[in-house]
Order: sequence, then structure tokens, then C-alpha cells
Amino acid sequence: MPIPLSALPCTTLVNSTPQRALRSIAHTARVAKALPFSLHRTCPGSDHEAKVLRMVMFGKPGSGKGTLSSRLAKKYDVLSLSTGDLLRQHIAERTAVGQQAEGIVAQGGLVPDEIMLQVVTGKLDALRNRHWILDGFPRTLNQGKLLDTHLQAQNTPLSLVVNLDVADEVILSRISDRWVHLPSGRIYNMSYNRPKVDGLDDETGEPLAKRPDDNPEVFAHRLKQFHDSTSPLVSYYASKPKSARVVTLHGKTSDEIWPKLEAVVRSSFPNLRERAAARRQHSLSDTFMTGEDAWVS
Repeated sequence: MPIPLSALPCTTLVNSTPQRALRSIAHTARVAKALPFSLHRTCPGSDHEAKVLRMVMFGKPGSGKGTLSSRLAKKYDVLSLSTGDLLRQHIAERTAVGQQAEGIVAQGGLVPDEIMLQVVTGKLDALRNRHWILDGFPRTLNQGKLLDTHLQAQNTPLSLVVNLDVADEVILSRISDRWVHLPSGRIYNMSYNRPKVDGLDDETGEPLAKRPDDNPEVFAHRLKQFHDSTSPLVSYYASKPKSARVVTLHGKTSDEIWPKLEAVVRSSFPNLRERAAARRQHSLSDTFMTGEDAWVS
């Protein structure tokens, strides 16, 4: 009966050689080199195991989380998962979790952490070897611990935690310039991330709108809520040195923070691939650069 590969010790050589030859293999490196084939099983966590990006990003409201997540997912083979979108999908599909959440939302209540965990992990569990960014969860220390426990049990722990550090006064000074495409959640800012046509969404051409809470008084309250609930969560991940890498990125705008975020991701996950469209764009840019250099010379 063949031995399942999972039952073999790490870096075991496997072939159909008789038992006496196998004993010789264990003691003679030259014999191992002469074998017609071999199968190597890499130990989990070794340097040979491909690192998977499983990322959460924290930041104050208006710090650019959505813009940076979208930018990363557009350029690289990464799935950007919105907790709000996942919840709405469950409600629309009338799943058991969705029906529970629908009644709570209809009454203006907050969906319990346990239900939100089911909404999120139901998707994440199907993405074991995919790169992903989770947007909107966790938001509190309890949610973080619940998510951590589940992912650890699935042997798919978080691998990167990014904290965006944008000063309160910077956020408060620019919220009046913020516009949003309500159906998709795409955010624009007239100071540094303008739409191609003022007042219209780049993708659909539909009109942009102002959020009701985009005023200094409401935003100051939201910033206080962030400091009270999310700051302990960042400290929780930072206190676990053997878990995910925790990085704080400083800046005033998404354009300023983007190259720092990209550098962190590329250095930590070298196997992360660019999407075909991004590669074609780079190739075209290189062609123009080569032509310009040749013209100048």
C-alpha cells in the first residue's frame, strides 16, 4: 500500500527502491543523487513555503484605507473583501446568518460580533491559498481576538497588519473636499484624489455625493470612537511578536502613503504577482522609456 505523503517526515525522499537500498540512502548522499526521482515535502513554516498575504488595515475614518486597499487589489493579485458587502450579500441571498443580521439591522441595532465573524470567515475559509485584504473587520479588540482564534485554528493566520497614522487635524481639514460614489463606495478628494470629471464617478460616470456625516462635528465624534475602540486592537497585534508583521505607515495623503505600503507588501511577499493589466502598463512605459533614451543618445 502506498504511504500517503502527509505521513512522511519533512524532507523525506520517496521512491520505489527496495528496503535495503532505502537504508543505504539514509547514510549515503551520493546514492540519493543517483535516484531517478524524488519527492520532497517541505516543513510548514519553512523558508520554502510560499507566504500568503492575509492582511487587515487600520486607520482613522478618512485616512485612506479604502483608497489604498483598492489600489493594492487593482495592481496585484489580491482580493479586497469588504465586510459590509459580505453582510449585504448574505442578507440578499437569505442565508441563515443573513436572516439573523437583517432583523437586527432593520431595528437599527449593531450586528453581534459572533454573527459578523460567521459572515467574514465563511468567505475567508474558502480562500486558503489566496492573497486577501479584509476591510471593515475587526474594529474592536473582541472582534480581533475572535478572528485571530478562528484563523489560527484554520492554520491561516494573519500575516500583515497595517496601521495608517494620519494626524487628526489633517483629516478634519480635508473632509469638506471628500466626495463618494454611493453605490460602490469609491471615494474621491478634491485636494489629492480628484475624479477625472468633477462631480462624476470615474468608472460609471454617475454623480458623486457628500456623506451626511462628512462634517467636522460628526467626524470629531467618529475619531474619538476610533481611538477608544481600534487603538487597543492595534496594541493587541503589536504585542504578539510571533504572529503577523505589524507596520505603522505615516503620511498625510494616500499618494504619500502608497509607495510605503507597496514597499512593505513587495518585500514581505515576493511571490505576489502583478495583474496582467498592470504588467502591460509597465511594459508599455518601459517601451516609451527605451525609445526616449535611444532618441536622446
